[in-house]
Amino acid sequence: MAINTGDMDVAVIGGGVIGLTSAIALAEDGHRVRVVSRDAVDGTTSAVAGGLCWPYRIRPYERAVQWSVRSFHALTALAQRPEETGARMVTGTMTDTTHGGGDDARQCPGDRPDDDLAAWYDAVPGLRRASAEELPEGHAAGWRARTPLVDMPAHLRYLERRLTAAGGTVERHEVTSPAEAGRTADVVVNCSGLGARELVPDPDVHPVQGQLVIVDNPGIEEWYVSADAGSAETTYVLPQPYGVVLGGTARENVWSREPDPAVAEAIVARCARRFPELAGARIRAHKVGLRPARPAVRLAVERLPDGTPCVHNYGHGGAGVTVSWGCADEVLRSVRALREGAGPLGR
Repeated sequence: MAINTGDMDVAVIGGGVIGLTSAIALAEDGHRVRVVSRDAVDGTTSAVAGGLCWPYRIRPYERAVQWSVRSFHALTALAQRPEETGARMVTGTMTDTTHGGGDDARQCPGDRPDDDLAAWYDAVPGLRRASAEELPEGHAAGWRARTPLVDMPAHLRYLERRLTAAGGTVERHEVTSPAEAGRTADVVVNCSGLGARELVPDPDVHPVQGQLVIVDNPGIEEWYVSADAGSAETTYVLPQPYGVVLGGTARENVWSREPDPAVAEAIVARCARRFPELAGARIRAHKVGLRPARPAVRLAVERLPDGTPCVHNYGHGGAGVTVSWGCADEVLRSVRALREGAGPLGR
């Protein structure tokens, strides 16, 4: 298919946070954009996410931090209108129980001057090392920061409204391949998340199961996370308008979406060790999400069999909202390059 020299018809596959931010960037740049999604926003993996803006379980590290910094600033601006956007600025503590060692530890706080997240630490205003008095027993290091914390269901609805206001549309149906979506488009943007495993197909895409519990808020105002990157168990407490999100798990290649009662009990117990008042909080809901993981995010352009360009943007693991706007910027740059006839192609 020949590329138009003017604004283009773009089909975006996927209606989660990655797909919607990519679609908004394109629509606000003047392109004709339609999002194709099997699920309504409340049924996407993004809707289950805790919503803390912080790089987690995502590679490559250097690019992920760049994307995260861009998203941090975008979400900070949106947090000026929390009721509209679902984004708020909330202070909290990120701790590390391992404190160094191994490649995966690079996603957690540490003292190494070559830490891969150094640019992230520098970019977050007011971020500082937690004092010993501010850390729970058994934690060797940590950070105190004020970061965006996003009510994801509300945020996704805001993104849909913003897309519509920019002239974009959303269609609710399933596609079987990028080529199918590209039959009536100049460019396809593939933000299918875990679905890319079958849609592309890409066998490197796999789930990292996350289970969480939502409870009534007994008065907690700050977020708290203790998440060793290589562990199947994490501890996080995220106060949201609809209750406190307690987590969690990070189980590689587990496909079940059914909450496990024993796991839920363990999650509450871990969180209650940090905030004892959570032990008696009324449980409002149990949820399970499948993070769309990959050895590295795939953000690249390739040609479909009929020649239509496809910008792949998937494999963001546990950092979808954290990198969403940064990745959307790259998608926009790729589409602009294609329009100008200089689009890079890669795998």
